[in-house]
Amino acid sequence: MATITTGVLFARWEFLSAMLMFLASTLNIQFRKADYAALAVVSTCLGLAAACWFATGLLGITLLDVATILHNVKEVMVEVMSHTPPDWPMMYT
Repeated sequence: MATITTGVLFARWEFLSAMLMFLASTLNIQFRKADYAALAVVSTCLGLAAACWFATGLLGITLLDVATILHNVKEVMVEVMSHTPPDWPMMYT
């Protein structure tokens, strides 16, 4: 019984994000039919955010992991940019 309860508690966020994706998709369709382009874009962004939340929840990625990944991306970009010529956008031949 405790295993089922724990599974339901951990799965509630995935269910919630799946419901948010469905609602955002439904709202997007309704807003596009009614020619509310701005609201359709907002509902699309909400759907994308819910999809990312769903995927990271299933993969077990936390905000700490995302911060670590972004820090590593920053370090790599600084390293790559340190090897570019000083006049890189304007290469003279």
